[in-house]
Amino acid sequence: MTDPHREVAGRAAAGFQTVYGEPPAGRWAAPGRVNLIGEHTDYNDGFVLPFALPQRTVAAAAPQSGDRWTVWSELTGETVAFGADEVAAPGRVTGWAAYVAGVVWALREAGHAVPGAQLAIASDVPLGAGLSSSAALEAAVLTALVDLGGLDLPTEHQPRLAQRAENHYVGAPTGIMDQSAAIRCRAGHALFLDCRTERVEHIPFDLDPAGLVVLVIDSRAPHRHVDGEYAARRASCEKAAALLGVPALRDVPAADLDDALARLPDDDIRRRVRHVVTENQRVLDTVELLRAGQAGQIGPLLTASHASMRDDFAITVPEVDTAVDAALAAGALGARMTGGGFGGCVLALVQADQADRVATAVMAAYAERRFTAPGLSTATPAPG
Repeated sequence: MTDPHREVAGRAAAGFQTVYGEPPAGRWAAPGRVNLIGEHTDYNDGFVLPFALPQRTVAAAAPQSGDRWTVWSELTGETVAFGADEVAAPGRVTGWAAYVAGVVWALREAGHAVPGAQLAIASDVPLGAGLSSSAALEAAVLTALVDLGGLDLPTEHQPRLAQRAENHYVGAPTGIMDQSAAIRCRAGHALFLDCRTERVEHIPFDLDPAGLVVLVIDSRAPHRHVDGEYAARRASCEKAAALLGVPALRDVPAADLDDALARLPDDDIRRRVRHVVTENQRVLDTVELLRAGQAGQIGPLLTASHASMRDDFAITVPEVDTAVDAALAAGALGARMTGGGFGGCVLALVQADQADRVATAVMAAYAERRFTAPGLSTATPAPG
């Protein structure tokens, strides 16, 4: 455990001691994630390629008698308690604690005897940056409860349950990518996930030997209408699949795209379909290059992905586009928005010795546009 990991885990344990007056039984951690490529393909039964970040959410926890759960958040300073009645139906626990209650609800719905627990949450996964802080929280709490209760829930089944918590209890219509990355990623690898079959392959993504780094740029753009727009994009994709007579857009081959587009009634739906079908193909092409040890060649695929999100899926914002354009102009091999859109982060694949130059160029472009200064860091593929 690196020093940052120990620091977050220490804060969770200290918070637990302060709130509950005793040390926790243990600490469970789950990471944020960056999606290398494959955006809005997960709920279309397609392919994604995320990797886990070193930043983690930690749940310090201990058993509590009865069907009661109490959780404290370092971020808000709040302590929220709820019992079996509150988790019996979605909507009875709200706000950040709904993610915790949702995990309890999903476990109980699946027939597990969930232990009562006291929890304290600390995190260094940035909120609102598109790095999946919600899935990190769900995964940390889930693994804590599974261990505390000795529950029979194999790792490969945990992402689907965490997704169910977010979809049906919290009410966010996310796909399975974020939870899979938080739970199943490996250090030095990207997670090639088939979102229909949930089959995973760990693809080597160690950039040091190639002299490359991934620069993560937090656009600091306020998320604009993200919930409603995300749901609208998903509804458009489901409508298109129904019109095309396929279970999901994953079933439209790239070679048949033109024919499929000709069968759709309006340009908005056509553009949404074009993004999903071409994005799935870009994921497959990226995986093939990484398998062949050609990480430096994936840049054009990343850039094409961003253009598709901007022009066909219409989910970027000026801050994000500015970061991508500035990074490319300064020599990045490829750049794209990552996450659900309407704000969030950009990732840029850059030569390690050019990272500072690219970062400086992005900062200058932001200053020229009078945007809030972006956050800048490099990302190393970490374990789930």
